[in-house]
Amino acid sequence: MEHNKRWVGAKYEEKAIDYLKQRGMTILEHNYRTKQGEIDIIGQQDEYLVFVEVKYRSSAKAGYPAEAVDYYKQRTICKVADYYRYTHGIGDASPIRYDVVGICGEEITWYQNAYYHVGR
Repeated sequence: MEHNKRWVGAKYEEKAIDYLKQRGMTILEHNYRTKQGEIDIIGQQDEYLVFVEVKYRSSAKAGYPAEAVDYYKQRTICKVADYYRYTHGIGDASPIRYDVVGICGEEITWYQNAYYHVGR
């Protein structure tokens, strides 16, 4: 079951990458992992360094995909983003953004600036 969920997740992350590239984002990292957690996609769009979480649901019966990115998930992503910025010499003055790509069935919705930085 876990292997299948990971395969499905990877498939939809690839769809999200294609979608974002078509809309002008340069993909810098995919499945960036640290001890603190993981970020699905790290990209560059215009002046923004963008940290993207991808969520998939086969239907909206269990809620919309983006709703699954709760406070705790946001906090984890922000910790990993801080680590990424630190290890890549990206200062606090650089503009960053936290986006969510929700995929419900075959419909893709891109939420730019989905939430603000959590923690510190």
